[in-house]
Amino acid sequence: MAAFLLLPGCAVNRPPEEATAAAAAEVPEPPEAWTGEEVAGDVQVGWIDSFADPTLAELVREAQEHNKNLQAAAANVERARALARQAGAALKPTTGLSVGGARSGVTGSSNQTDQLTVGVDISWEVDVWGRVRAGRRGAVASAEAAAADFLFAQYSLAAGVARGYFLAIEAGRQEEVAQETVDALEETLRIVSLRFENGMVGAQDVSLAKSDLATARDRLVTVQGSRRDAQRALELLLGRYPAAELEVRESLPTLPPGPPAGLPSEILERRPDLVAAERRVAAAFDAVDQARAARLPAVQLTGSLGGASSGLSSLLDPANLAWRAGASLLAPLFDGGARREQVEIATADQKQSLALYGDAALKAFGEVEKSLDQGVVLSQRRGELEIAAQEAKEAYRIADLRYREGESDLLDVLAVRQRVLVADTNLVSVERQLLDQRVSLHLALGGSWQAE
Repeated sequence: MAAFLLLPGCAVNRPPEEATAAAAAEVPEPPEAWTGEEVAGDVQVGWIDSFADPTLAELVREAQEHNKNLQAAAANVERARALARQAGAALKPTTGLSVGGARSGVTGSSNQTDQLTVGVDISWEVDVWGRVRAGRRGAVASAEAAAADFLFAQYSLAAGVARGYFLAIEAGRQEEVAQETVDALEETLRIVSLRFENGMVGAQDVSLAKSDLATARDRLVTVQGSRRDAQRALELLLGRYPAAELEVRESLPTLPPGPPAGLPSEILERRPDLVAAERRVAAAFDAVDQARAARLPAVQLTGSLGGASSGLSSLLDPANLAWRAGASLLAPLFDGGARREQVEIATADQKQSLALYGDAALKAFGEVEKSLDQGVVLSQRRGELEIAAQEAKEAYRIADLRYREGESDLLDVLAVRQRVLVADTNLVSVERQLLDQRVSLHLALGGSWQAE
């Protein structure tokens, strides 16, 4: 038994650096700088404040307090930490207290004997091979992964609220564009009807004006429904009842400058979801060590101290007390290959965790590069759409004037009016997409939604 107690060097636990090195080997060497257009400097924190919108900041705080999915993630962190504490408890001796009483006698006789007993039992598994320690480290790593998941859930929720907020505002702006189109076509129909009454145009023009007006009204109804859908989606994120009653501002916030993107290698340590994936790799390595140690003999130390007496007053008399100490060695002989297969299962889980970490890292790099490139594309699109909207409105003004003077057909006016609608709709949409791009970039970089 002493020999087993003196064999800590034979433990099967691997150093934590082995898991760290294995995880790093799954990720391609990142470049020194991002390939997309970027701003030099450290990644920002408190990026919600960069939009300079107090309403948005307040909505994010409300969501952090009341969102049900986030509350579930917080409960999962509590559970993981409790499991880690439970795993660590196995390193300490287990102590139990027993108290009992009994009465015995012979049937038909008045003679009876009373006996009281009390005892303290202690047992402790000597963690010779590091099985318990590996289990505790794995549970701690899993708890750290859950905490990182919770932090990223907070980041993601803040980003989701921001996107939902911008979408609700855009839906309101699209409703305004649709209403302006309806108003313009109602005026067109009024003019066409007057010209028809005066014999200046035929019934075809009246029908065309009515048809386009009905189509515009249909779009208005559709856009109004989309606005209510956006409101409900945002209310659900906030933990509110989806009544489509949330009021938002009428115009989109001013687009903030592009944020600094930092270095590609930094997101491996900055992004909470990647930290969580790395912690799962560490937990998987510990699970393999634990499974391997479970195939080796287990050493158990036990001890007890107790007494028995017919009276309570003499129960703890030293003459009535007895003690016992012992040690046992349990070596698995045959279990049908269950322990061997458990090692194989843990090894497969380890391989899976490594592959998932590498995949998560590659996706994170891709999200940043895509978002940086998207910022350039959307900025260029906005410039072109601003020109398109301005020129379409000028063309409509001219076409409407020519029609009133009898120099062009109504079809020309309606066609140009449709161009105005498309240009205005696309411009509002790309302005919202640019705000979404800023949010996505902050999230991809691992920037915190609030000041640290």
